[in-house]
Amino acid sequence: MMLTRKSAIRAFWLLAASAVMLVAAENTWKDKPTSEWTDQDAHQILTDSPWAKTIRATIAPLQTEDERRAGGNMGLPRGIGFDGFPDDRPRPRVPTGPIDALKPENDTRTTRFFTLQLRWESALPIRVAELKSHALAPPASADDAYIMAVYGVPTANVKGDPRTLGEPLRGQAALRREGKKDVRPSSVEVFQGEDGMVIVYIFPLSAEITKKDQRVEFEARIGRLGVAQSFSLEEMQFQGSLAL
Repeated sequence: MMLTRKSAIRAFWLLAASAVMLVAAENTWKDKPTSEWTDQDAHQILTDSPWAKTIRATIAPLQTEDERRAGGNMGLPRGIGFDGFPDDRPRPRVPTGPIDALKPENDTRTTRFFTLQLRWESALPIRVAELKSHALAPPASADDAYIMAVYGVPTANVKGDPRTLGEPLRGQAALRREGKKDVRPSSVEVFQGEDGMVIVYIFPLSAEITKKDQRVEFEARIGRLGVAQSFSLEEMQFQGSLAL
């Protein structure tokens, strides 16, 4: 059945109005005092807001035995960011004949992804939302700092002090801004969470991130996981000021 011009215009405006209402519903927390935030508001702030992002981290392919031997290593790497992933190394091809034996080996490894959650733990909206929803924040040892947490890293067979466990990851992370020196974490701490491990990156306030920086990108390497996410500082305004 064909729509008349009048019906088509009416349908267009209904769709437009629905889209506006949906966007408004998704961001209702912006127009409320924190005391009126609902559990749904708190959940959204903790999962999909200017301070929290669900990302697809890349999973680096494992080296073959020959590649590891060439680097002076043996066996599979173990630990944080390595445990919990399948052994996806390419297997040697068994030739079926003399001609087949002369064919070069093809490396069929492809990039894979793993879902993680990022949160600016030091941001006031995140802290309020955690209190509202009774979510457990990682017990980081620092408070007066920029704190980024990565949730959902597969549980590793490791034990020890959180800061000691995180030390190998400290040199593999940074906050990046255009035209400025990279900011390295002063420490990294590792905790066992309910759904995997939580990696907490603590950056010094001396970095002085401001709204003028426009964007800040967090990058990290966690074992085989490659993490990269950009945040808009314009969107990270809360109660009239930048909330980090």
